[in-house]
Amino acid sequence: MADAAPPSGVRIGPFRAGERITLTDPKGRRHSVLLAAGAQFHTTKGAVAHDELIDGPEGVVVTSVGGTAFLAMRPLLNEYTVTMPRGAAVIYPKDAAQILMATDIFPGARVVEAGVGSGALTCSLLRAVGPTGTVTSYERREDFAVIARRNVENFLGGEHPAWDLRVGDLVESLTPEPVDRVILDMLAPWECVDAVAEVLVPGGVFCAYVATTTQLARTVETLRVHTGFTEPEANETLLRSWHAEGLAVRPRHDMVGHTGFLVTARRMAPGFRAPARKRRPAPGAYGEDYTGPRPVAGV
Repeated sequence: MADAAPPSGVRIGPFRAGERITLTDPKGRRHSVLLAAGAQFHTTKGAVAHDELIDGPEGVVVTSVGGTAFLAMRPLLNEYTVTMPRGAAVIYPKDAAQILMATDIFPGARVVEAGVGSGALTCSLLRAVGPTGTVTSYERREDFAVIARRNVENFLGGEHPAWDLRVGDLVESLTPEPVDRVILDMLAPWECVDAVAEVLVPGGVFCAYVATTTQLARTVETLRVHTGFTEPEANETLLRSWHAEGLAVRPRHDMVGHTGFLVTARRMAPGFRAPARKRRPAPGAYGEDYTGPRPVAGV
């Protein structure tokens, strides 16, 4: 008998008691509801009975006692991650999508994640590596790890065999097994560069998610000084939705602007240095006020 497939968070068929769904009102506001037999979802426009939804299909419309219609759907991953309980700030879907593409997470990949936070990115990583890959997540704070585990297992529908969640510092706890990808979401990712360089395979991808330009600069310069990585690339993603109704077509005012920067670089093979930079630094780039690492002369 073949082994059962690992949980993936993908559910089809009728709604079941115990699963979380999303009710969307006519104004587009989403409400996360955990279905339970005999329970009710209460609104200012009256209650909606859970029994009207349980054993029914996805994509139905239910009406509250007060006459308000609600669309019932299972939450997509991007909806779940922005509404799930948080211990720490989550990596937003627009950045999670960029991370998956920039680091090329593939089925079977061996991934190390540090700074698991509330588990938002972890859900995406586990889906991408599949049952043959591994995701090893490090989190310093045990209370954050508890929340992350609950969020991930609630979405996936159980424990995922590819996930190993460890409470501790990455540098102190990192095991020597080789990995294909390293993703850091922490205050000082530059402090981990030497440690992850020891386990990241040649051609493997390093990725740091940081919030400020100071963190961005320090991470980039540390990767350059190490010389065991390719020239770092830094970017951010801005997401702007549009309003389209008849001839009224315009950008919406609630744009998702800056959330974080991504810094990526690839591991060089042992004994090889990153090629010398072709451009000179701007005047004053490494002046008296600069306290970070400095490139080797001539590089």
